[in-house]
Amino acid sequence: MATENPTSYRYMGRSFGDIVGDHSSSAFSDCNSDRSGEFPTTSSQSRRLLISCASDNSDELIRQFISDLESCSIDIQKQAAMELRLLAKNKQENRLKIAENGAVKPLISLISSSDLQLQEYGVTAILNLSLCDENKDLIASSGAIKPLIRALRMGTATARENSACALLRLSQIEDNKITIGRSGAVPYLVNLLENGGFRGKKDASTALFTLCSLKENKIRAIQSGIMKPLVELMADFGSGMVDKAAFVLNLLVSIPEGKTAVVEEGGIPVLVEIVEVGLQRQKEIAAVILLQICEDSTVYRTLVAREGAIPPLIALSQSGTTKAKQKAEALIDILRQPRSGNANNAYSRTTSDVAG
Repeated sequence: MATENPTSYRYMGRSFGDIVGDHSSSAFSDCNSDRSGEFPTTSSQSRRLLISCASDNSDELIRQFISDLESCSIDIQKQAAMELRLLAKNKQENRLKIAENGAVKPLISLISSSDLQLQEYGVTAILNLSLCDENKDLIASSGAIKPLIRALRMGTATARENSACALLRLSQIEDNKITIGRSGAVPYLVNLLENGGFRGKKDASTALFTLCSLKENKIRAIQSGIMKPLVELMADFGSGMVDKAAFVLNLLVSIPEGKTAVVEEGGIPVLVEIVEVGLQRQKEIAAVILLQICEDSTVYRTLVAREGAIPPLIALSQSGTTKAKQKAEALIDILRQPRSGNANNAYSRTTSDVAG
């Protein structure tokens, strides 16, 4: 299945067309190893962890921890998962060793545990292992996707955030985007985008950005109500999420359903405001989105013009980057074209509802 990339930048090894320069690298950062606090341990456990993390030859310890994952004791399982998570947190060599020694399947089993803390430890360890590109196929083929989605739906706050991050890592393999979308991840990522903390919103937006290179995932996101949180985040300049939300929106408005949804959610006034008062890169991406919305619809052009878009677009065409100037000028030309009176009744009702 082909991906659709209407914009122009590189993100996590993916090349996008020729529209918004390199701003996505500042809008999105790749998920790193878990950022949750260290687990409390006794002094003897702390010494053991220090030894295991510092050891040049940790194979024996790794094999012992993996064996402990299948213990009948939840406490022993938790300790083993915690230590594997710490070993994999910052050292690529350990990520490979842990996977090669057979940790992936027992860790995935922990993700399905009814003990929420054990589930969280399993999710976090899988996240850290997924940071190694060589492990991604193994993790996905071992059945991690559905348990991760379950944790995304009903885990602790940390488990949900780390599940989103792990799914993002797995979605960097093209075929996994299809599996993750069809396994039901998108609605729960949208929920995290709307209701999570800042880190949850950031990780959810990054995962959705990656998944929504596929048309079928764009439709799932729109049907799951993604437009409401995207518009709200773009409208809140203090959210720290304006850029991220705008880049996700830019993917979604490449299909007709996305254009309709953003108009219905009141996105046009927000986008016009960004062109007027946003940061330079925000102005540029907002102009790109408005251009996509307007290019095939006289009704939407009327809405954008009525919101007073032309003056800030003129300013952008005079002071923006080269690409921003080009997009602003193209949008001004479209907005100044004579408007056809042949818009259909459905579009007319949309205009009335939004303008009213």
